[in-house]
Amino acid sequence: MLEISGDNIELYKVLKLEGLCHSGGAAKLAISEGLVSVNGNIETRKRKKIVDGDLIEFEQTAIVVKQKSP
Repeated sequence: MLEISGDNIELYKVLKLEGLCHSGGAAKLAISEGLVSVNGNIETRKRKKIVDGDLIEFEQTAIVVKQKSP
């Protein structure tokens, strides 16, 4: 699970922050190649806004995004 402090986070940043990709460029490449899904659908937009409750899947790893409580 990844807790975010704002309303959203860009998809490529999730992969980088969670250590699934070693850099933002690697994360963007993986997304553009169709290797990442959001809520069960392949997502190719690198800057897709990920919000509270979204499920990201990449390389047999699942991440649920939750917004931090104030």
